[in-house]
Amino acid sequence: MKGRAGGERGKTMRQLGLCDEEVASAEDFDRAEVIPLHEEAEEPRPARGMRRAGWLLVACGLALLPWLYVLATGLPATATAAHWPVAWVGLDALEALGLIATGLLAARGDRRHALAAAATATLLAVDAWFDTTTAAPGGDFATAVAMALGAELPLATLCGRLALRALSRPV
Repeated sequence: MKGRAGGERGKTMRQLGLCDEEVASAEDFDRAEVIPLHEEAEEPRPARGMRRAGWLLVACGLALLPWLYVLATGLPATATAAHWPVAWVGLDALEALGLIATGLLAARGDRRHALAAAATATLLAVDAWFDTTTAAPGGDFATAVAMALGAELPLATLCGRLALRALSRPV
């Protein structure tokens, strides 16, 4: 199947490779038309369901904007969480799982590493954000900033770069 497609492609390239004079002098043609080979192909239009889902997501995102104001003005400045350690252990466990999955998939050359890398980059960035914004002033805050700048954000950048590189490569 591969050879056949390549052979057809070669045949097409040879047919388009005729020079203007050869095309114009051919007996079967009344008028020659030159077709440029370097034009970019149009992106296929997404399916109707995909477009609808996309617009639904945009509408949901816009609907959240007023909610941000409600949260910013209505939430207390401090709060106590009943399961605070579980929340942080769970987040870090997801990060570890994401890093392991991304690494294993990337090492095997599996293009699906882009999905794991994108999710892991997001988790790491969120962790850095929440670490620094919930840390107590002083030593806790300094530790949170050091972790964010020394580990979480560089790893998030690496994962994001891996995801973008995989998505920009042709199949």
